[in-house]
Amino acid sequence: PDVIIEAQFDDNDAEHGQDHLQDTLTDDIKKLSLDTSEKGKTAGVTGVHRKKQDDGPKVNDPRLLPDEFLQRTAKVVCILEKKHSRAATGFIKLLADRNSELFKRCAMFSPVDHRVPRVYVPLADCPPDFVAKPEAYSQMLFICRIVDWKEDSNFASGQLCKSLGQAGEIEPESEGILTEYGVDFSDFSSEVLACLPQNLPWVIPPGELAKRRDLR
Repeated sequence: PDVIIEAQFDDNDAEHGQDHLQDTLTDDIKKLSLDTSEKGKTAGVTGVHRKKQDDGPKVNDPRLLPDEFLQRTAKVVCILEKKHSRAATGFIKLLADRNSELFKRCAMFSPVDHRVPRVYVPLADCPPDFVAKPEAYSQMLFICRIVDWKEDSNFASGQLCKSLGQAGEIEPESEGILTEYGVDFSDFSSEVLACLPQNLPWVIPPGELAKRRDLR
């Protein structure tokens, strides 16, 4: 019968040249011919065609299989601690499908951080003239906070918190980063400021210098 012989070619074959590869193919063909003739004799005597057994184990219960035959899977059942602030910096734009009901109610928020999903935000949170002039806000940074993500939706649901300003400027970009990481950058309260020395200019008291190591 017509037989296709596959041979692996590696660095050893390259070192020994084409003759080594030719010898390997010749040996494989001879071995296959002998195996075929032996099987033909056996089939002619017994009249029985034996089916080759599979190498894999025949086990109906997966718990009885060895570990190397198992693909471990898992399912998330609970979030114990939320590491992300659920706030993100990004841009808003109109939905692509203008004929859908969702177009009349929501806009699309695209985060700058691509690890955060895109978010549906209510049009009520957007600027009043956003629908009429969406291009005017194409480079305007906004802060959005994710509030929900339904199992049957490709996008999360959120609310626009505030407009930061023009993208690329230092202050809006810095405020967006601080908000995403949950850093409180608001002004100190009067109670905190009262803890600071009131008599200015303030100097380190000699008693403190005597019991501390000076690292200045």
